[in-house]
Amino acid sequence: MNKLLKTVTSTLLIACAPAAFAASTVDLTVTGLITPNSCTPLLSGGGQVDYGKISAKDLKTTQSTLIGVRTLQMSVSCDAPILVGLKAIDNRSGSSATLQGMGLGLINGDQKLGYYYLYLRNPIADTVAVQPIVTEDNGRSWMNDAFWNPQYLSSVAAMSDDSQPIPMQNLTVDLEVQTLIARTDGLDLSNEVPIDGSATLEVKYL
Repeated sequence: MNKLLKTVTSTLLIACAPAAFAASTVDLTVTGLITPNSCTPLLSGGGQVDYGKISAKDLKTTQSTLIGVRTLQMSVSCDAPILVGLKAIDNRSGSSATLQGMGLGLINGDQKLGYYYLYLRNPIADTVAVQPIVTEDNGRSWMNDAFWNPQYLSSVAAMSDDSQPIPMQNLTVDLEVQTLIARTDGLDLSNEVPIDGSATLEVKYL
């Protein structure tokens, strides 16, 4: 009986061994591509949009208030023609009163003051009119859209084909900034409140 038990035990150990060894390792692959080209983005006016002082009495209590639309010129200059994407990074993430907008900061640490939208208007790439496009799946597909959504990547395409970006060396585009203050019935405006929007505009190489 003992001899039979030992034989069965040994058989079970041998049967389990391959599965135990197979789960002990995993492979890591690191990939990428170093490009000799580089691009430099610039914004007119030092990238500043200033609405000055706004009276709380001029703001709407039950819906957002558009306090202004401003346009800056953005340029991207590259060493050579290259495929690029444009990424807007919200430095006040979590303070926007809407999912697709960029934040304007918080009041008392938890009240969302408002939001602003960015639009890419009238893009010109290497002296030729082009159209703004956006990808929602990291470059697998593209479509025409002037809205610069911080969740996605934007680029430019030929006027005849919005399905893919085109390489460019020099790009100029009107950056439209639409700024809104959230409904005031949920905001403490008993003291002066700074409008505190901040974003980083990044060039990504495709």
